[in-house]
Amino acid sequence: MLCCHQMTESEKQEVCSWNYEGEYAVYNLPDYKTMQEKQMGFCNPKRDKNFFSYYDGEVLIGFTNLLEEESSVFVGIGVSPNLCSKGYGQQILSLVKECSFRLYPGKPLYLEVRCWNRRAVACYERAGFAIEGQPFRQTTSMGKGSFYRMVCQAE
Repeated sequence: MLCCHQMTESEKQEVCSWNYEGEYAVYNLPDYKTMQEKQMGFCNPKRDKNFFSYYDGEVLIGFTNLLEEESSVFVGIGVSPNLCSKGYGQQILSLVKECSFRLYPGKPLYLEVRCWNRRAVACYERAGFAIEGQPFRQTTSMGKGSFYRMVCQAE
């Protein structure tokens, strides 16, 4: 059973050290100092309360960003590179859904995933998300790409 809590500074540092290989290297974050200086992602003091860390025992397996918007809730997810494809993404998203639907009743969850990332798309589909609409192009802090919007309706 996974447990979670609000992300700590030491966990942010650890996540910044994660190293994805091959095509997944696009998900490598800048070093912690750069993240802090540029107030990126979980190092933005205005957004850090939205980030949660997930553990299996003593092992940090991933993190999420949960951001309420006007009519929906955005979720971002990251899993440790050496723990991908082990079912943790689905477990994390199960907890996220439970929390989000309790905190934000009636609001669907959505996420955005690069179209080429079939591994993540399959994980999200197994967790109850479905592709909505056509792929779209966008530029993120991790570069340009084509993305799917995937939605999970509120329960």
